[in-house]
Amino acid sequence: LQYKIKTDTLTGKQKVMAEYINNIGSGLDAAVENSLKKERMQTELITNVSHDLKTPLTSVVGYLTLLRDEPHLSPEMRARYTGVALDKALRLEDLINEVFEITRFNLSTIELEKERVDVSRMLEQMMWEFKPLMADKRLTWQARLPKGVMLACDANKMERVFDNLIRNAISYSEPDSPLLLTLESENGRVTIRLENRGRTIPPESLARLFERFYRADSARATRSGGAGLGLAIAKEIVARHGGSITAESFDDRVIFTVRLPAS
Repeated sequence: LQYKIKTDTLTGKQKVMAEYINNIGSGLDAAVENSLKKERMQTELITNVSHDLKTPLTSVVGYLTLLRDEPHLSPEMRARYTGVALDKALRLEDLINEVFEITRFNLSTIELEKERVDVSRMLEQMMWEFKPLMADKRLTWQARLPKGVMLACDANKMERVFDNLIRNAISYSEPDSPLLLTLESENGRVTIRLENRGRTIPPESLARLFERFYRADSARATRSGGAGLGLAIAKEIVARHGGSITAESFDDRVIFTVRLPAS
């Protein structure tokens, strides 16, 4: 609308009524802008998801077609094509699960099932689980995890937070570099930091990093099968626990910091 009644020459009830109408107009302007923003996000969602679903699906169809049309393939080549098709199908499954996950967090009220969790042990277990994924880039762990740090949280959802952060760090790390993971407990708060060596994220991208479907590096994210949802999900979960998650990047380093109340 972007129209306001000028009140400079009005007096008394006329001025009060004009201000009331202006307030209504401002509210309508905000509502229209919010609606347009949601429409733009929806269009961006459809574009991104359609592209990301198509990429691995095209590979799956292509390799399965080769397996069907080339009956004389050697066992080695048949195993190779089957492996690639399976890998792409698993990426497709991950993407679909991410879309469902962000929709679930966006459209419904999620009840947190909090319990006392040994976050030190949780992180140690996750470090071990990610070693095979890190092997392709020859990444290593450097960790400072004091024993017995307890956290009141929904364990499954908090695991999802760290899973997303670690996967992101692995995807954007330079080969032959370490992942630094630290845990601190102080003054009733638990702080977890994850640092990886990779290209410095520019400030304009850093400010949007936790937006749904945003990618700081769209080309690399597409190759890794992500949809730009993991960090948005992580932020949502941390916020529901009364905590915060931030990112900083400088000197070819990227650092994520999660702060949570211990109880």
